[in-house]
Amino acid sequence: MKALALSALLLSTAFVPLAAHAEPAPTEQKVIADGHVDLGPRFVDGRWTVQLRDDTVDPAVWRPLDTVVLQASAKAQVTVPADPAYSFLGTAGKKVWVIPQVQQAGIPWPGWNTQDTEVAQRVDREVTWSLQGVKGPGTFTLFLNSDFGKPAPVFDSRKPLPQQTGVDVGTHVHGNWTFDAEGTYLLDVAMSARLTDGTTVSDHGTLRLYAGSGDARSAFAVEPTTSETPASTPATSSQSTGVPPWAIAGGAAVLLVGAVLVVLRRMRKVRG
Repeated sequence: MKALALSALLLSTAFVPLAAHAEPAPTEQKVIADGHVDLGPRFVDGRWTVQLRDDTVDPAVWRPLDTVVLQASAKAQVTVPADPAYSFLGTAGKKVWVIPQVQQAGIPWPGWNTQDTEVAQRVDREVTWSLQGVKGPGTFTLFLNSDFGKPAPVFDSRKPLPQQTGVDVGTHVHGNWTFDAEGTYLLDVAMSARLTDGTTVSDHGTLRLYAGSGDARSAFAVEPTTSETPASTPATSSQSTGVPPWAIAGGAAVLLVGAVLVVLRRMRKVRG
């Protein structure tokens, strides 16, 4: 069993707006277990919409959230290290599923971006990303690795919801998505923003993920729990996760945080 060996790498690409496609969004259901995808807002027929950009196909397409399941198979299973900094993942030695911040073959690589062309042109500075609810068999967390290897939490399903973080326009970020029990997880996510004309926009949907090597398509049959907090709730009423400014960079900034977690690499094991 391989141990948790997450490189302290945060990618926030230079501002390269993603052009909108005229083609209608695909409607077929798809399980993605490998390759790059991004959660993000865009304007669809003039309406602010949260979708998933699928780069596993060429050309890339934006998919409605209810048509996708991201699967973290056995290749994503790791053991929690003894390092106290990672105690929030569970007891040392416990098996968990981690979709890592750094791309690995055979594991999906979900990130989040605010690079859609129209979003970049119309949004005033930043997008607010909120986790409104979590439904699943265990705990879900999303965290980033700093340049010193210290994990910086973004979301944690054990803490009061909703939780939120700000994402500057033109940003592309990846983090570590963790699950401590096998099965289907439904994340009620929302993205809102103030536009340059002073109006506000908001949308929310359910992002489905499946931890384990079972039938991930079964996640499509799991009904989401209606969020008690509407997506249009002002950001000031949500719980801030307090992600430090170095954790999510934006605009034309290029942030490449080095420093591999040596202590975790030393704990790497070969899966039997």
